[in-house]
Amino acid sequence: MSINEIKSVTATAIPLLLDDIDTDRIIPARFLRCVTFEGLGEHAFEDDRLQDPGHPFDKPQFQGAGILVAGRNFGCGSSREHAPQSLMRWGIRAILAESFAEIFFGNCNSLGIPALKASRSDLEQLAVAIEQNPKLTVTVDLIQSKVTAGDLNFSVSMPESARDALVSGQWDYLGRLLSAADQVTQHAAKVPYLTGYRS
Repeated sequence: MSINEIKSVTATAIPLLLDDIDTDRIIPARFLRCVTFEGLGEHAFEDDRLQDPGHPFDKPQFQGAGILVAGRNFGCGSSREHAPQSLMRWGIRAILAESFAEIFFGNCNSLGIPALKASRSDLEQLAVAIEQNPKLTVTVDLIQSKVTAGDLNFSVSMPESARDALVSGQWDYLGRLLSAADQVTQHAAKVPYLTGYRS
């Protein structure tokens, strides 16, 4: 059993049910010069928030939300890992959308952020429920591939290989490497170009 298994995510949610939100909107290009990803969370959607004083990421009632509800083609545009990094560091632990850009989806999965597809009508109902009650608890169940939030209950989907990687903990390549540190050390001791040994 891996400590990095992600079988479900339960949290409050934040609605951003807009289509074609690209990675430059998620994290503006000027923040790509950072040496580490630390501090990126505070800049998530920064330009959108400057232009829209009522942006959900600025509303007090949605602070601390862990699940993002988005629209179609979320994460399109340039393939920057900074985008899901900024969302994760803002506090997002799962994303529900009608569809995702492929590279953005892959980057989310490699960070352990489930990115699941749902129908537009289900997302709209969830967004309304969240607006009406920002403290509503939403559960994303990766085992059952469903979302529950109060009286709402609907199916979600993602590629089986990605879902399996999350629920089994196999998404965390660094964690897997560190957990096998003894085996890595033993193998390295036998590698000629690391030890100088010649057979």
